[in-house]
Order: sequence, then structure tokens, then C-alpha cells
Amino acid sequence: MNNKKPFIAATLMFSCLWGMPAFAADAGAGEQKSAVCAGCHGQGGKSSNPQWPSLAKQQPAYIVNQLEAFKSETRKNPMMQGMAANLSREDMDNLAAYYSAQPAAKAGGNQELAKEGEKKSAICMGCHGQKGAGNGQFPRLAGQHPDYLIAQLKNFKSGERKSGPMQAVAGNLSEEDMKALAAFFGSQ
Repeated sequence: MNNKKPFIAATLMFSCLWGMPAFAADAGAGEQKSAVCAGCHGQGGKSSNPQWPSLAKQQPAYIVNQLEAFKSETRKNPMMQGMAANLSREDMDNLAAYYSAQPAAKAGGNQELAKEGEKKSAICMGCHGQKGAGNGQFPRLAGQHPDYLIAQLKNFKSGERKSGPMQAVAGNLSEEDMKALAAFFGSQ
């Protein structure tokens, strides 16, 4: 007798379990942990200061990746390095679950510039998703403060912030392009 059903069932079960995280992220625990983040990133991750990004509706994988980069000091920011230093992976997952479940922020932007930025935005959509809503490991740009987005583009262009693809893209943008793209994404 050659009965393959038990083998197939076991293989499917193992495949499903293998792809599951060791624990489920706890958005409630993330909300509690976020109290210390609110000073800069705002209540519910909606920053009112263009110096700091909004985390509301941000991609969970991106949040975790950035926290890990700050913790390992591969992304430089003394304040964030200090904040991430004592976070466990579970803390990071919980924060990501909390922030990604929050309603999106909308910073706004100069509408004339936004129209110009929309025309240029196709260069960003492949990674950052439709209208900059984010895509897995690529961050949500929609609703971010235009000044924050401009600063990050300048940091990529100068090499202060590292990412091969973003350095290449930003390296080909003029300051006017950056302002137009930032206005477009800020108004989404």
C-alpha cells in the first residue's frame, strides 16, 4: 500500500508552521511600549513635527528593520540608537503591530508642487507602492511631512544615509524634484 495522504498532510502542516513567527505580535503591548515614542512620533504615531516621521500605518517589516538598524548602529541617529538599544525583537514586533494598525497620517503639502510631484512619482511606486502607501520592507511615504521626506532624500543623495537603490534614485533628483515629490507624498 502506498498512501501519500499522511505525508502530504504532514508536509503542508510543517510548511505552514515553518513560515509562522515564533510568537504573534501583540499590538496592545506595542501601544504600551509606544508611550516613550510619542514625544517625537506623536500619539498613535502621527508626528506633528517635520523633524520626525509619522509611524502610523507604516509597514511593519520596515519598522522592525529600522529599529534593528538603529540597535546595531548601522543606521546612525544617537537618539534612536539609544531608544532601540534595549528593545527585544518581540518589543520591535509589538511596536510594529501597533503602529501599522493606526489610521494613516496626512501631513499635506503645497498643492501646485504636489501636481508636479505626481507626474514624477512613478519612479517611487515600484518599491513604495501605489501612491506611496508602502510595500513590505519599503516604507510608507504617503502622509509624511514634506520637510522630513526632503531631508531623507538629501541624506541619501549625500551618502549620509545608506541604501544603494535610494542613493542612486536620490542622486538623480534635483532639489526641485525632491520638493515636488515630497509635496505629492505628503498630501496622500
